[in-house]
Formats: sequence, structure tokens, C-alpha cells
Amino acid sequence: MSALWSPEAKYGGWLRVELAVCEELSRRGEIPRRALQTIKKKARFDPARIDAIEKKVKHDVIAFLTNVAENVGPDARYIHMGLTSSDVLDTALALQLSAAAELLIEDIDALLAILEKRAREHKRTVMVGRSHGMHAEPTTFGLKLALWHVEMTRHRVRLLRARDAVAVGKLSGAVGTFAYLDPAVERAVLDRLGLAAEPLATQVVQRDRHAEFFTTIAIVGASIEKIAVEIRHLQRTEVGEAEEFFSEGQKGSSAMPHKRNPIASENLSGLARVLRGNALASLENVPLWHERDISHSSVERIIAPDSTILLDYMLARLTRLLERLVVYPERMKRNLALTQGLIFSQRVLITLAQWGVSREDAYEWVQRCAMRTLKEGEEFKRLLATDPDVSRVLKRADLDACFDLEDHLRHLDTLFKRAFGGAKIGSRKNTRKPRKPRKRP
Repeated sequence: MSALWSPEAKYGGWLRVELAVCEELSRRGEIPRRALQTIKKKARFDPARIDAIEKKVKHDVIAFLTNVAENVGPDARYIHMGLTSSDVLDTALALQLSAAAELLIEDIDALLAILEKRAREHKRTVMVGRSHGMHAEPTTFGLKLALWHVEMTRHRVRLLRARDAVAVGKLSGAVGTFAYLDPAVERAVLDRLGLAAEPLATQVVQRDRHAEFFTTIAIVGASIEKIAVEIRHLQRTEVGEAEEFFSEGQKGSSAMPHKRNPIASENLSGLARVLRGNALASLENVPLWHERDISHSSVERIIAPDSTILLDYMLARLTRLLERLVVYPERMKRNLALTQGLIFSQRVLITLAQWGVSREDAYEWVQRCAMRTLKEGEEFKRLLATDPDVSRVLKRADLDACFDLEDHLRHLDTLFKRAFGGAKIGSRKNTRKPRKPRKRP
């Protein structure tokens, strides 16, 4: 990715645009064929020489053209005919951004493959689901991974859209009126470069396109941080359900030899903030003065390489992290039991309602027992079984059924189909039908 933003790559893109225009003008008879051959043969650049010229002329495109002309000779007068600097800069930037998007899509594909692999591996690795950081109801670690897969699949679509949004050039001159080049020239050149044409431009391609690209990058980064934050929580000592791989010889703290810290996840959380900041800067680039000012240029020289290189790095690091993530199913089971069965409270509530108890009464009865469990540490099911109101309605078999973990897992196949498509997934085929409550006598 970083090679896309080297001086050689930047100037190479500029030269590619200039040569494509020369070829089209020669095809139309506006540049002698002999001159085109000379230009194609001799046109080259030296980044160090361009820098030296720019120190004097204070204009990067003029410095570039001057250096190319030093190599081409008199026929260089045909280069840049009818163009303004932004015709070259914006069209070449479109080539760079679309190439960067392709690499990011490849990164997404690699991440998706690991997410699917680990999700299938942990399809039935049961753990507690949490809301507000508190124990809620059972889920599986595989579903957590599958959800991330679905989210990253959406990001793949977004990156494709963002690539198409910026894969747009313009060769319409200083204020976009085609005063010196025919629109047909632009169409032919951009076709040759694999870009679409901006339907209407000023001196520049409009920056809402670039804002879409960089905000998409930031959104992908936000999801990476979401995954990283979850891993950080799961690795906390009090939770201990999963952790980053800790290699032999690795050290976690200069002071505390026992420490194993989620450094990769914390790194990703921090970098996501940079992507969001860069996205904000790209939004500030949209309102330029009149047909163009230069305030966007300095911003893009920073955020274009930084955001694409950062996201490339972040996706690759997250892929490695998830591939080697250490999961502790036994700790998940232990944590699942911490609340003495409170995670099944909704099933008890629903069963009571199915038996004709008003929701208000049922909620009060179940909550009453739940609060005792939290305060006294008594098993939730036992308190329900001895509660005069609950026991009057539910038989022991009904109560046992409320605490059946399989009720929470019976739709795993359906959910995995939604995430990945295809046939039923997993080594264990779930043929259990949902329990139907007895009819009230």
C-alpha cells in the first residue's frame, strides 16, 4: 500500500495521464505522430530534480513538467496542452485511490475468511451475552464472530461503492468548461485509464466524492475498533473468556512480570481515532471557494496515504489477531453460571404469561426471586420453585424446561445460514423442536 504513495508512484501517475492525453490528441491529428513517439520514448522524471526545481518555482506540477521537458526536448511543448494542473492531479489521484481501494478489498476478503473459519469453529461455544456490560442471556462465541463477518461484508460493499465514487477523472480545464479540449478527448482518455468522467466539474473533481471515500474508511475503522474493544473486555482478568495470543518470550509490562495485555486491540482502538479525524478533514474539503481553492490539497497529501495505509495495516493486524485468538470455552461456561440461573428469567416470565398470568404480575414474581438471588446468592430456580405465586402456576417440569439451554441455541443453523448462506453448519445437527407449553386446565 505504501508504494502507491511514493514520489515515484505519484509522478508516475501524473506522467501516465499526460501521455494518455498526448496519445489521444495525436490520434486526432493535433500532435504530430513523430512528436508523440519522441515524447513516449524520452519522457521520464527524477523526483530529486523535481524537488530542486520546485524550490525555485514554488509549483509542483510546473516543476514536474519542467523536469520532463528537460528529458524530452522541444517536443515537450505538446505535453499538457489544454490542461490545467488539477486535470492531472485529480485524475492521477483517482488512479491511486481506486488502486488503494482494491488492496483494502483484498484485506477485507482475508479478514472475512478468518471470521468465517473461527465462527464455524465456535458455533456452539456457549457464552453469556451481555447488555450494559451485565449478564443478559446465553449466546455463542460463534454468533459473535458471525455478526462481525456480516458487518465486514457490508464494509466490502461500501468500499466497492467508495472506489467507484473516486474512480473519476476530469480533463475539462481551468473552470470545467472544456475551453481548450473537446469533451470527446476526456472521454477517450479516461476510458483508456479505466476511469469514469466527472459529469460536471469546476477546476477540480468535487470533494464530496473523496469525503465518501475517507468516511467509508473511517466507518470500517470504527468496526475494527468495535471488535478490538470486545476482545479487550473479554481479556479482562475478571472475564477471561478470550485473549490475544502471547508468544514465547513476549513481555507485557516493564514492572509486572505477570501481565499479558491486549496491546494489539488497544493499538487498533487508537488508530481508529486517527481515521475518524481524517474523515472529518475530508468533509472540511467539500466547501471550496468558487470554482476551486487550494485548501483541500495540503489535507489530502496527508490523509490519502495515511488513511489507506492505516486501514491496510489495521485490517491485516486484526486478521492475524483473530486467527491466533485464544478462546477459553470452560471459562465461558463458568461465567455463564455466575448469576445462578438469572439468565433464564425471561423464559420464566414468558411461560407464566402463556399460563394466563398478567405480564405485570409475572414480572413482579420473577423479579422478586431474581433480586433475592442477587442479594442472597441463592439458586434462582430453587427460589422460583418455592415461591408461592410461581409454584402455584408452574409445575417442576415446566420450570425445568425454562432453564433448558438448548432453547437458546435452536436457531443457530438459521442464523449461520443468514450469515454465510449454504446448508446447515456444524457437527451437531439440531433436530430439537421448540417446547410448547401445556394448555391451562
